[in-house]
Amino acid sequence: MSKIEFKNVCKQYTPRSITIKDANLTIEPREFCVFVGPSGCGKSTLLRMVAGLEDITRGELYFDGELMNDRHPSERGVAMVFQSYALYPHMTVRENMAFGLRTLHSDKAEIERRVNEAARALQLEPLLERLPKALSGGQRQRVAIGRAIVKEPKVFLFDEPLSNLDAALRVQTRLEIAALHKRIGTASMIYVTHDQVEAMTLADKIVLLHSGERVQKRGSVAQAGSPLMLYHRPNSLFVAEFIGSPKMNTLPGTLKSATPEHAEIAVGDHVVRACVNATHLAPGTPVTLGIRPERAELSGPSQAQNIVSGTINHIERVGDSSYLYVETSIPGAGLFIAKVPNYAEQSVGQPIHLRLRDNHLHVFDDNENACHRTVVLPSDKGAAGHVQPA
Repeated sequence: MSKIEFKNVCKQYTPRSITIKDANLTIEPREFCVFVGPSGCGKSTLLRMVAGLEDITRGELYFDGELMNDRHPSERGVAMVFQSYALYPHMTVRENMAFGLRTLHSDKAEIERRVNEAARALQLEPLLERLPKALSGGQRQRVAIGRAIVKEPKVFLFDEPLSNLDAALRVQTRLEIAALHKRIGTASMIYVTHDQVEAMTLADKIVLLHSGERVQKRGSVAQAGSPLMLYHRPNSLFVAEFIGSPKMNTLPGTLKSATPEHAEIAVGDHVVRACVNATHLAPGTPVTLGIRPERAELSGPSQAQNIVSGTINHIERVGDSSYLYVETSIPGAGLFIAKVPNYAEQSVGQPIHLRLRDNHLHVFDDNENACHRTVVLPSDKGAAGHVQPA
């Protein structure tokens, strides 16, 4: 197991192109850390710097306090599983898993022991004498994982290992990787994906990187923390919209007044009250109001606070619930999405009124930074130790 520390790590391929910018990050021993973000944000580059496959332009990388910048990949105690299986087609499963140890001239009995243990953990024992062409995609990926396990590394690195699998195999293999982390228990794991479902279900810690479209922030860490911390307590509009599916609803508004306990915001013709501390903003400041689809509740017509009205534009029924796409009269707002029970009777073209609960609202200033929320909910408990103060 290793404690991995990034200290002001930067990666530049050209003088004008910054892929990773001032990454400061700590991955604790035995932690399952997931690097996530849109394409082009630098997550695979960050992973490859840990492996030693990419040079660090500036900054320092430490394993257990030992500087790794100039260490050869073979001296770092890491094992990497790539997006492609990269199995030798003429070798059996057993030979593929043992190949790396054989090149290091390990003892034959030790190789046999490690291969058998890895095969047992990954349920590959009946397949050890098969060639890769006789395996399914999920089985091939398990062989690639087994080839990494036999090295007994301090750090496992996964670079989008499930992207080549169909939906059912992705779920199955994701469960196997999670179970593997619990069984091994001695190694840290770093996992790269663009799929937020994988990130939310696997990670002890998520590291979300800014998208390549945001030139000033490209390659920097947007937020790091537990999955529920990023979900319930996003520190910026980018994090709020990236984490969660469907993504968070956002509405343009103007701050009317603020106290340390709550803020009142003009949204179209309505006034919305949110449990946030926006006292650092002056009245009249443009803000963005955010609420997740599952937090918008069906309501009757009312002139009270926290009601948004509109017309149903489209309905998606997804089993136990439905997604209502609502066209509001709020200037500058797109379709508002509400997740409601499937027994609710709505139809396209029908007027609808939605109540926005004040303790579930998020407010972002004109720099897209989140205002502190002032209520800690039971749903925040999974982010214990990370939530903003009440």
